[in-house]
Amino acid sequence: MNTTRKILWWLTGFYAAVSVFYIAWTTINDGAPEWVGSVSFPLMFAFSAFIAFYLGLENKPFARKPLPEDRLDAEISDADEELGFFAPHSMWPLLLAAGISAVFMSIAFGWWPAFWFAPVALVALLGWMFEFYRGKFGH
Repeated sequence: MNTTRKILWWLTGFYAAVSVFYIAWTTINDGAPEWVGSVSFPLMFAFSAFIAFYLGLENKPFARKPLPEDRLDAEISDADEELGFFAPHSMWPLLLAAGISAVFMSIAFGWWPAFWFAPVALVALLGWMFEFYRGKFGH
């Protein structure tokens, strides 16, 4: 967490410098600031500062026992944690991604195809949720 905090503070400084440079450059070039970049760069500065400050507050409990990524003598296996259970041969995540992307594409192009693709996405979501309750992998 300490490493992430340091990276975010560096990014905060970078975004501050880019904000000043971008606003000055577009004002000199065009006579007025370009509003999309003039708003988004200071927002990136503010948000990265918020996250870096929050990680600084949350880092205090780890002062007694630092995380493996903050120790110089740590091995890769020190951070070997249980990440969860993943279905190796599941078709449901792919079908769910296809169904949801088809729903959002149909919303962008016209509402009526969304009514065809929403049941596909719903069936895929339910299939992924209940994959291990029945059939070959049931328990």
